[in-house]
Amino acid sequence: MEIKWQDSTRPHMELREKNGVPFLAFEKWEEIPWLVHGFSTRLGGVSKGIYASMNLSFTRGDKEEDVRENYRRIAASMGFSPEDIVTTDQTHTTNIRTAQWEDRGNGLTKPRPYTDIDGMVTNVPGVVLSAFFADCVPLYFVDPVKRAIGLSHSGWRGTAGKIGRATIEKMQEEYGSRPEDIYAAIGPSICQECYEVSGDVIEEFCRAFDKKYWDRLFYRKSQEKYQLDLWEANRIVFLESGIPKDHIQMPGICTCCNPALLFSHRASGGKRGNLGAFLGIKKE
Repeated sequence: MEIKWQDSTRPHMELREKNGVPFLAFEKWEEIPWLVHGFSTRLGGVSKGIYASMNLSFTRGDKEEDVRENYRRIAASMGFSPEDIVTTDQTHTTNIRTAQWEDRGNGLTKPRPYTDIDGMVTNVPGVVLSAFFADCVPLYFVDPVKRAIGLSHSGWRGTAGKIGRATIEKMQEEYGSRPEDIYAAIGPSICQECYEVSGDVIEEFCRAFDKKYWDRLFYRKSQEKYQLDLWEANRIVFLESGIPKDHIQMPGICTCCNPALLFSHRASGGKRGNLGAFLGIKKE
């Protein structure tokens, strides 16, 4: 399958496949021995129709047994167990929760005891954080010094609210992480050329970001429409939070530009499944 990469030089992510299940991974992060991570594609699962085939959402109308089989397959391909997964409860907040050992299975093998959580952090071996996407921005964080991780869901509201900064601050609070030690990455999501928004969204970004960034974040397409760069916005949040420039990895791949490989809400008109971002610490 031909993939349209945004970065014409060398993408930060690469397509991997195990047991017939493809997924995307950050090549540099595969060198960290205690880390498991990846981002699913829409391929390699058992779901049918608009959910074909690796849908990871129980709430969009797909068959529950198919979604559970999809989880089994994607977990096996990335190197962990479905029982290790802790899921978000995404409502476009900037709320960050600390995931503990007893949280394993939340949202998958047992109900979540929480709501309104768009990001999580942990330092517990055996816990795999997960969040779900179909154009919104996955944010990954790894602190190799404290062996702590974070994963967040950042749509336009989360980006304007700077959930990336909130996640970094949570890692500082919980684990003593220093921003200069953290490695951060932006996962597959919608690119600027595909992301048209209205003026009220741009107003939120003008309030959230210094004027010196505006030319980098958006441009006017018509009288009422703009093209917004969520990737650059989150990169700015990382930098302002103290993440070194050379610790940041960009996705280089747009969900909307690659509808045969990735679910995209905009490309499908809302008729789609969900992709999954996963980040965990291997069991000792």
